[in-house]
Amino acid sequence: MTNLWRAARSRPQASAERQISSLEDYINSFQFGGSTYYPSGVQQTMPGQAAEPVPSDFRGYAIRAATNGVLAACLSVRQDVFSSTRFQWQRLNNGRPSEMFGTSDLQLLETPWVGGTTQDLLTRVIQDADLAGNSYWARDADELVRMRPDWVQIILERRTVRGGTLGWRRLGYLYCEGGPGSGADPVPFLPDEVAHFAPRPDPLATYRGMSWLTPVIRETTSDGLMSAHKQRFFENAATPNLVVRLDREVSPEAFEKFKARMDTGHRGAENAYKTLYLGGGADVTVVGNSFAQMDFSRVQGAGETRIAAAAGVPPVIVGLSEGLAAATYSNYSQARRRFADGTIHPLWANAAGSFSHLVRPPGSGGSGAIRLWYDPRDVPFLREDRKDAADITWRRAQTIRALADAGFTPASAVAAVDSEDFSLLVHTGYFSVQLQPPGSNLPTPPPAPPTDEEGP
Repeated sequence: MTNLWRAARSRPQASAERQISSLEDYINSFQFGGSTYYPSGVQQTMPGQAAEPVPSDFRGYAIRAATNGVLAACLSVRQDVFSSTRFQWQRLNNGRPSEMFGTSDLQLLETPWVGGTTQDLLTRVIQDADLAGNSYWARDADELVRMRPDWVQIILERRTVRGGTLGWRRLGYLYCEGGPGSGADPVPFLPDEVAHFAPRPDPLATYRGMSWLTPVIRETTSDGLMSAHKQRFFENAATPNLVVRLDREVSPEAFEKFKARMDTGHRGAENAYKTLYLGGGADVTVVGNSFAQMDFSRVQGAGETRIAAAAGVPPVIVGLSEGLAAATYSNYSQARRRFADGTIHPLWANAAGSFSHLVRPPGSGGSGAIRLWYDPRDVPFLREDRKDAADITWRRAQTIRALADAGFTPASAVAAVDSEDFSLLVHTGYFSVQLQPPGSNLPTPPPAPPTDEEGP
């Protein structure tokens, strides 16, 4: 802990700085007076320091998500599905996953705080990870405490190997209520005292994660501008823009009166499509494009699809226009499976690994034969997958039965099917109608008891 404090207080000079040099320096950064500034609020690794400082984009992303319909929909779908699982212990049989079971040791994850549930915990976990790229949790007695991600620093030290620097070693975490510049006393944590969930690594950091919003932040800006364009369209006319020309002989006073009267009678959505009457000398020209002319829905739909793709959510699952245009039951089923297999299951596995060192597996000291895992069997979103899993299990059982009937030993048949390696099969030398050696004496059945008619 002393080294952690020392590393947190020190600020060594950078000899080989890790520079941001792509995506226009993560959306425009510049240097002045030896410091790097990020006008857009998107800040990543500050090079050469003994800490990976907190990203400054958490607040901005949270506001953007609360005011953008597409982002809110994607975040909501991810939260609803991700938070519907539960944690269980899973036994590893010869290194392979086996049965799952629960014990009282999981109480911390089932009731993470007074009145809290596993669903509350997982909702917060994925919310922080989506907006900040990281979710940090510490244990205080019998409760889990959320540490706001933009108030956490990851403390590092240079890793020295053979006289040179080989990356960075994580010493721990430093949490400061209100942020590093708030003046509050920081709270240090060792690495095994914090559950750090970072499903998408930041390519310019060593241990910190990156929000999936970062690559599509400009798409969200464009989507917001399109929404504003629609709003202004209905506010100003709900029809194409008009240019009205008057003769040069018209006085400024008459022009102002004409303009005021025309705005009163024809501006705004409530006055759309009204007949326009003009006096002598007035000439009206339509300028700009209507929604149909510039294919507005397709342009906006393409941006929505790119945002959904970055979130790992198929558009039809979110209910976006492009996804619904080609939606059928078959398409929805395929999209649901892609979302579950490609997005949700990896997130669940990562979360189980992140929280595994905060709870003790059953047994002394935590056996390597038992791991913390997630149990998706009761997730409504995956009920169709349960049917497929049952069908796969039935086919595996049929295969084992066929191999045993063909004369292979039951144990080798099970091993071959589990490992998908038929070279493990061991034949008994007998076939389905000859599973015992020829001439073997079968046990003689006992005589039938006498009936009443036969007498003693």
